[in-house]
Amino acid sequence: MRRVEVACLSPSGDVNISPRLVPALPAFEEPFAAFTRATLVATDRGLTAVGDLWPGDQVRTVGSGFQTLLWKGTTLLVPQAAGQDPAMGTLTRIAADALGIARPMHDLVLGPSARVTQRGAAVERLTGREAALIPARDFIDGCGVIEITPPAPVEICHLGFAGHEIIVANGVEVESYHPEPVHNLGLHAGYIDLFLSCFPHVDDMADWGLPAFPRLRRADLDLTCAA
Repeated sequence: MRRVEVACLSPSGDVNISPRLVPALPAFEEPFAAFTRATLVATDRGLTAVGDLWPGDQVRTVGSGFQTLLWKGTTLLVPQAAGQDPAMGTLTRIAADALGIARPMHDLVLGPSARVTQRGAAVERLTGREAALIPARDFIDGCGVIEITPPAPVEICHLGFAGHEIIVANGVEVESYHPEPVHNLGLHAGYIDLFLSCFPHVDDMADWGLPAFPRLRRADLDLTCAA
């Protein structure tokens, strides 16, 4: 089991915070594991650390202007914890300019479920779209992008909006939380209601709407480029 904290904007404008205990399964861990506290995003108050964001804040998105943060899910990443998925004990550190000029502007440390935007001819050939979302971990090369195991537990989180949004974190486009289709979550029927209970701002899976971009693995692009 994993301890998490859910903060959600209520219809009255209050922020409701509730600690929860959820199964240590990928579908339940991914919604809490994308950003570290020090990651900077643009808000109507200027650049703000993710750790200082709360539901109700206005966050600048790519393509949708300022959007109201409705949900924030937080947990602790505990390195080398017995029985957990090894990936849930590591972070991905992207050095300045590792993904291109000012991508990121300075070092960016992301959680195990973070996905970043990738553009280019290979993406367009493979998806027919201008961009795709790829796990940050897929870019690990041991040089500009490395896997790190923190010496102590680290707070990580994810952010949720009314729809699937792309936000700029330290100069890199990163997705907000949006679940996989229900048939890809790997949950039996008894867990679906428990999963939805972690998101008080939605009533059913359809409320998340369509994903902003398709999701790929880095290997998919490598194969396309090699073809």
